Amino acid sequence: MQYQHIKVPELGEHITINTKGEWLIPNEPIIAYINGDGVGQDVTPIMRHVVNSAVEHCYGLSKKIHWMQVFNGEQAAKLYDGDWFPQETINAVRACKIAIKGPLTTPLGGGFRSLNVALRHEMDLFVNMRTIKGFSALPSPLKNPLLTNITVLRDSSEDVYSGIEWQAGSVESEKMLDFLCEEMGVTRLRFTQECGIGIKNISKEGSERLVRYAIRYALKNNSESLTLVHKGNVLKFTDGAFKRWGFALAQSEFNAVPHQNGRWLQIPRENNPPLILKEVIADNMLQQCLMNPEQFDVVATTNQNGDFLADMLSAQVGGVGIMPAANLNNDVAFFEPTHGTFERIAGQNKANPSSSILSAVLMLKFMKWDEAADLVENALENTLKSANVTFDLAPNINNSITLSCSDFAQKVIEHF
Repeated sequence: MQYQHIKVPELGEHITINTKGEWLIPNEPIIAYINGDGVGQDVTPIMRHVVNSAVEHCYGLSKKIHWMQVFNGEQAAKLYDGDWFPQETINAVRACKIAIKGPLTTPLGGGFRSLNVALRHEMDLFVNMRTIKGFSALPSPLKNPLLTNITVLRDSSEDVYSGIEWQAGSVESEKMLDFLCEEMGVTRLRFTQECGIGIKNISKEGSERLVRYAIRYALKNNSESLTLVHKGNVLKFTDGAFKRWGFALAQSEFNAVPHQNGRWLQIPRENNPPLILKEVIADNMLQQCLMNPEQFDVVATTNQNGDFLADMLSAQVGGVGIMPAANLNNDVAFFEPTHGTFERIAGQNKANPSSSILSAVLMLKFMKWDEAADLVENALENTLKSANVTFDLAPNINNSITLSCSDFAQKVIEHF
């Protein structure tokens, strides 16, 4: 494929997916990356250096990643005459199938609510994955943060992510208010003047594909349980339907049977205990994750519930700035840090690269390069335990040594 500004590596092979939906990762895959904006220019090259070092350490010359830079955000706008979101980037990522990026800013003055959201919508990356795991060396409000080890899979295609809303006082808002009150018989709008309107949409197809992905993920990873989180006690036709459709799919496609408690389901497995399919009301879930996080393993939920839940869990174990994320569908896997661009420290070699490095760990695990993934994850944890940290963590860790972004990464490599 020919590109305007993207340079395809001379060596390496594209990842493929066979007719069974299995990802076939060659020993020398071509993987796309976006440096990102702000501190992305600091953390993304560091992340690639750590990954390259780990792959060489584990596999010698038998495996190697061939990186292909693609563009989005500010760097794209400079290259593509103001186009922040060039189509050839989308085409290149689809061709590579696996990509990793730094944080992206959002252009001022309209165009996109968020480049990250636009990217997920354009590529229909309907699963947002956040793996939240406690590290003993990180400050935490919990007595035992190590009990938190939860993967949150939230929908990225519906609910509030659809962005269907109208500003208070606008012609569109007034039309919608008139339609709701006069045509649909809505009587419970307490205030109808200067009232913004938003739509929460949850579909059967969207719910089923998320729950299907989550069940397959839980089975593949030998998880103990999968919990559907919803607000169906109040939002019966949206969140409540999500739970009902999810349970029905588990029964029809995965042979789920009733659990002995009468509320849950279980999916039988050969040579392993059954996968328990639970359901929890969203506000109760927030309490339970704080008090007893060990009872949860994999979680599937609607967009807004998952947004709140993942950020709360991240705060329990060290903050959003260190946790990784991925955006996925059945054909593309896009990995990313969870923090923003932090423009005020961009280019100063100060940013914490942990979220980017752990996002790469997620990527390596997805590729089944588990030896390299475990090497990096353990090395990062040992670096934190040695109290060698970046400036953001230093004030809360006793006897800490403050390192630059690049020096922190080098310490990680030294722990291989």
